[in-house]
Amino acid sequence: MQKIALPTLLAAGLAAAAVTTSTQAFAYGEGDFFTRIGMAHVNPKSDNGSLVDGALDVDVRSDTTLGFTLGYRFHDKVGVELLAALPFEHDIRLNGDTLASTKHLPPTVTVQYYPLGGSGSQIQPYAGVGLNYTTFFSEKLDIEGIDLDLSSSWGAAGQLGLDVLLDDNWAINAAAWYIDIDTDASLNGEDAGKVSIDPWVFMAGISYRF
Repeated sequence: MQKIALPTLLAAGLAAAAVTTSTQAFAYGEGDFFTRIGMAHVNPKSDNGSLVDGALDVDVRSDTTLGFTLGYRFHDKVGVELLAALPFEHDIRLNGDTLASTKHLPPTVTVQYYPLGGSGSQIQPYAGVGLNYTTFFSEKLDIEGIDLDLSSSWGAAGQLGLDVLLDDNWAINAAAWYIDIDTDASLNGEDAGKVSIDPWVFMAGISYRF
């Protein structure tokens, strides 16, 4: 089932936070450990390819679940972060009919740059590049006698994010990742083609640094 995307909600929440929070300066930089938690929405691209020599058009639907990260700032302007989440579950349409589904976990590591790190700015944007590993499991196909299997995927990832600091520890956070996810599909052990998911991942929530 298609879920509602989050970008509009993220923008509204961050705008409200920027207006309502104080202008107090906060230390923000080297030596900080931080965690971020919120709702994460995986929105695959619209054209996911086809299987069985073009006989089956593939449409991977979106899903939303709880996401969280753990990171460390080893320089005022540079840090590293690991993205994790509860399992996502995606319906898969074949020729327009919802006939399959899969669950996946997409741990992603990014090295991040904070242009305003080390300053007293309450608004702290960041950008990152890194590597994603996605593992698929619990694949289901509603065609009797045929088993679906999706291979694990390695791919590049890019990230944009923003913290709006509330005090020395807490912040409101929004982030987006673009992730290269391609998986080889097999039916009853036979190669059936490649599925290109290549999603945007949006997350909105809170951040705590310690």
